Amino acid sequence: MIKVENITKAFGDNVVLNDISATFERGKTNLIIGQSGSGKTVLMKICIGLFEPDNGSVTFDDRQFSNTKEKFKSDIRKEMGVLFQGGALFDSMNVEQNVMFPLNMFTDLSYEEKLERVNFCLNRVNLNGINDMMPSELSGGMMKRVAIARAISNSPKYLFCDEPNSGLDPITSELIDDLISEITQEYNITTIINTHDINSVIKIGQTINFIHKGKLWWSGDNKSVTSSDNKELNNFLFSTELTKRIITK
Repeated sequence: MIKVENITKAFGDNVVLNDISATFERGKTNLIIGQSGSGKTVLMKICIGLFEPDNGSVTFDDRQFSNTKEKFKSDIRKEMGVLFQGGALFDSMNVEQNVMFPLNMFTDLSYEEKLERVNFCLNRVNLNGINDMMPSELSGGMMKRVAIARAISNSPKYLFCDEPNSGLDPITSELIDDLISEITQEYNITTIINTHDINSVIKIGQTINFIHKGKLWWSGDNKSVTSSDNKELNNFLFSTELTKRIITK
């Protein structure tokens, strides 16, 4: 479980997050949604430790993370997996080397043990026998799946996904949603997903936090999100007439 409490963050005079509190539950896909510029990416970066909040705290299973010494942060970071927007694979490394990267960074496993783990993770995302392929040889969907394999290679307790469906076609997007959801439940991971993909919100939003203009505007789940009377949330969800027809069908 990850808790953020009373998080405030400003850059100069621009207050990006204003007194945000939320709980992200273990074994669930926890979504942070909102328009571009709403502050959701800044909140994720605070959770990962790339930014420090001006006020408030972040705890991982009751362990203080924000505004602590780097040693404590480093210990918790070893328990994180991160799926960056676009996948962010290393172009100069093949698939096997990319997936093995966290194991080289954070473990003392032998090469044979690391290779076994790499192959297990690639098999889990249905990508067998591509160890020697380079990122330039992969489709967008394959790159995302390799990035997921890398994110889970070190058996994380916490998984962070930044716009995992960005740039993907609808069918591949659904596949990625299913994969993240399955992995979250199988390994009982606390998963946080930044997205503005409405299909993801409806399908895998077991908990949803809607951020609007730097404030937490609404919290709930995919069962209640389309029936809310929150004006700003509805404007976000039903941004087009087609979306409104599909969701309310």
